[in-house]
Amino acid sequence: MVIRQASCSCGQLTAQVSGEPVRNSICHCLACQRRSGSVFAQQARYRRADVSLAGQSTRYTRTGDEGTSATFHFCPACGATVYYEINDLPEFVAIPVGAFADPGFPAPTVSVYESRKHGWVVVPAGAEHYD
Repeated sequence: MVIRQASCSCGQLTAQVSGEPVRNSICHCLACQRRSGSVFAQQARYRRADVSLAGQSTRYTRTGDEGTSATFHFCPACGATVYYEINDLPEFVAIPVGAFADPGFPAPTVSVYESRKHGWVVVPAGAEHYD
């Protein structure tokens, strides 16, 4: 069984996961670009039962373009997002892949909001594509 540890920059807020994600995706929406500080955000979705959270978080809830909302949990000391909850999918926890700081993390298999994708970004071969 694969065990991975995600954390904020200062290490105060952590998420430990067991097993592989049920979904590994990249999002090109403008809100994810702003949140991640990059041209897209990659996140891995896990079953809540496979995630162990520790530390204190500050929360921010945002409603997306399609009306669904997510609550982001970030460290009150360093500001890094470690996980978020998709409010319509309470059985899952999503973790920004960068929080794992693991160059060996699997490539995304789903790409969403591609109409907002930067022209030079190349989505991995075989990934599902959604606008």
